[in-house]
Amino acid sequence: MRYAKEHKQETKQRIIAMAGRRLKSNGIDGSGVATLMKDAGLTNGTLYAYFASKDELVATAVADQMRAQHENIVAQAAPGRAGLEQIVRWYFSPEQRDSIEDGCPNAALLDEIARSTDSTRQAYTDGALVLIDGFAARLAPHDPPSARPKALGLLGMLAGTMQLSRALTDRQLADQLLEQGIRNALTLLDAEQHN
Repeated sequence: MRYAKEHKQETKQRIIAMAGRRLKSNGIDGSGVATLMKDAGLTNGTLYAYFASKDELVATAVADQMRAQHENIVAQAAPGRAGLEQIVRWYFSPEQRDSIEDGCPNAALLDEIARSTDSTRQAYTDGALVLIDGFAARLAPHDPPSARPKALGLLGMLAGTMQLSRALTDRQLADQLLEQGIRNALTLLDAEQHN
């Protein structure tokens, strides 16, 4: 029996979504094809009906995670500085920190993306640029390109602080780091823009 085109697309989207969650939880190297396909309720061989390789699935899942972060968080935030503060406060919440598989792909996967295939790194870069441009448009609505370096610095601050907070075993210290991260990010946002 042949499946309708819609069924195939729905299955592919389920594979991508489940892979994105698993990759953030277990890492790229810690997520084998068998586990990724089992999460989607499929067999190993089914991967190749949708993707040429695990690497292609990883690049697609990274792109999807970055797109979702932009659509669900950045695009939904208020305009201007108020929106950036919303994003920062959401990002540095204990809930976001403690929910790795539902959280930010930046903090969960950056170290592995740096060692991944060119296509995965490009998928990440494309997604990061969308986030950065969303930040820049809020920093300098009349000249977003002028705020791109500051927006890039903000993304780096967010991801690095979150990675460190997740790595700490001392919960109180990790929470203090998130609070300091909010203060640091707001200071960066309020610093005079220099080109």
